[in-house]
Amino acid sequence: MGKTVLITGASRGIGRACARRFAEEGWQVAVHYGTSERAALSLRDELREAGCDAEIFRADVSDPAQAEACVAAVLRRYPRIDALVCCAGVAQQKLFPQLTDADWRTMIDTDLGGVFAFDRAVLPAMLREKRGVIVNLSSVWGVCGAACEVHYSAAKAGVIGLTRALAKEVGPSGIRVNCVAPGVIDTDMCAGFSAETMASLAADTPLGRIGSPRDVANAVWFLCSDDASFITGQVLGVDGGFGQ
Repeated sequence: MGKTVLITGASRGIGRACARRFAEEGWQVAVHYGTSERAALSLRDELREAGCDAEIFRADVSDPAQAEACVAAVLRRYPRIDALVCCAGVAQQKLFPQLTDADWRTMIDTDLGGVFAFDRAVLPAMLREKRGVIVNLSSVWGVCGAACEVHYSAAKAGVIGLTRALAKEVGPSGIRVNCVAPGVIDTDMCAGFSAETMASLAADTPLGRIGSPRDVANAVWFLCSDDASFITGQVLGVDGGFGQ
């Protein structure tokens, strides 16, 4: 059997691009989704048609029990999880004084709690085998913060702290943990932005363009590959220079 990657939030955006990238490299792909079953099924069928062994798995990432059950289901389907890529997340633009307790809890439980839950769920098997790779998705806003996205920035900054600490804890067991911090990427999280706003964001990016999900997927793949075998605890910005 080949290697297996579990990708959370794989039904759309960056997660979907990551699934395609790993499939191109001959990996088996466990496609996690939360609510978009139709999109997850279409991706599974696409990957299978290309010769990839792919299957879908559902879980609410904000629920640790569902994360545990999801990982257990993946391990019943595949002999091991060689890599975990945590892409699932939500975004929201809102002035800080207008944030509700529910807004805060949803953001933290999903964008940070989901990473915690899945990282924790895959580790027992990885620790037994003394190998494995975890890549957590943060954001440029987790590095430098963003007005009107305080709760999102806080959650994504937490992902960076979690990644760096966990890398130190599990490194002696042969497990690598890294983080990718995308800049402005052309996904449905930007769907509410006007053309003028997107043009302004592109102009503020030193490379002069908006990033693509494939740009991020390439970085994720690199960190999971043997070419990155001596890299752990790092935050790789895929932002066209936006966060510099």
